[in-house]
Amino acid sequence: MDFLESLNWRYATKRMNGKKVPQDKVDVILEAARLAPTNSGLQPFNILSVTDPALLEKIRPIANNQPQITEASHVLVFAAWDDITDQKIDEVFDQVIRERSLPPGALDNYRNFQKSKFASMPREERFQTAARQAYVAFGIAIAAAATEHVDATPMEGFRNNELDELLGLKEKGLRSVTLLPIGYRDEENDWLLKQKKVRRPKNELIIEVN
Repeated sequence: MDFLESLNWRYATKRMNGKKVPQDKVDVILEAARLAPTNSGLQPFNILSVTDPALLEKIRPIANNQPQITEASHVLVFAAWDDITDQKIDEVFDQVIRERSLPPGALDNYRNFQKSKFASMPREERFQTAARQAYVAFGIAIAAAATEHVDATPMEGFRNNELDELLGLKEKGLRSVTLLPIGYRDEENDWLLKQKKVRRPKNELIIEVN
């Protein structure tokens, strides 16, 4: 399938059949998310790949008992940094300098600009900025899953604080943002499978500014 065919094939899968996704396909989905564009390349989030059945059983009630949590092959948890600190900014810029073989101090002006920008924000706004970056990677992961013919269910319907506690995210400096169960559709039991995909028409969605 080409890219648009893949996007037309995908839908928010409501029931999955428990079949495992091959690791090479999982790797493509995660690598696509890793390569997603982010603000100044900060990548202010982590992705947890959860496969432990006992843990998924504990997550399911936190996610309002949505069956995909335990029927999926993997549940990807997109968790944003709870804060964008000077230390984290330094770690990112230091890596860029190392990997691009730049002289020390080459990026100091831009590094200091980023520190100043985030320091001027309230902490919650810094988290929300990180969360928006996580959503960029989340969207790319969904598209990558479709190209790999893997089903995925974008999911916000869960109690973030409870999930953070269960996964120990606070201790990691993270807060959960969204979930992405991936697996394979249950063709007999998924009511949404045969429903027509409905989207706003192009002439209503796209506004041409010339």
